Amino acid sequence: MIAFVAGRVAALAPDGAVVEVGGVGLSVSCTPTTIAGLRIGESAHLPTSLVVREDSLTLYGFADEDERVVFELLQTASGVGPRLAQAMLAVHGPDALRQAVATEDLATLTQVPGIGRKGAQRIVLELRDRLGAVRRGGSPGPAPALAGGWRDQLHGALVGLGWSAREADEGVAAAAPTADEAVAAGDQPDVAALLKVALRSLSRT
Repeated sequence: MIAFVAGRVAALAPDGAVVEVGGVGLSVSCTPTTIAGLRIGESAHLPTSLVVREDSLTLYGFADEDERVVFELLQTASGVGPRLAQAMLAVHGPDALRQAVATEDLATLTQVPGIGRKGAQRIVLELRDRLGAVRRGGSPGPAPALAGGWRDQLHGALVGLGWSAREADEGVAAAAPTADEAVAAGDQPDVAALLKVALRSLSRT
């Protein structure tokens, strides 16, 4: 198992990054929140989880160790594979997922594309005693996205979560006012927050 990768960020994409380690570029699949905290040319340290399939080797990277642990615990629930586990962490942080499972908040869980009410009930039943308690103080907040790049990151995240390109365009349009408000206030758009706005909009259509 590859526990972490540490090296220079060589490239960024909406669904992951390439980290140069010992002269080798490792492709790491990440959530928009994790990607937003990376910068090309700068050093990065990402806890990772290697998922082995018959036809692929996929390395998933995370903002911190807690996110990696939750990613692996989520997959112990029936019907939750690595892509869905990553989608859950893209929509909700580790503590938000712990809170939703502990309180049987099905509405929060069904905000994730691919999780219906029955799936949410199964996740609550199987993970209630595995995810642990909400951490006091929580993990650091999501890193902001560059103002000029949030559209591409959000669009790529939505497509990665299973929405069509057209639906992703609609989600980006729905999140645009929120991003514009952040820019007008002198802040940088937060892709994780924009993703939640887009998902709420798409779930109503």
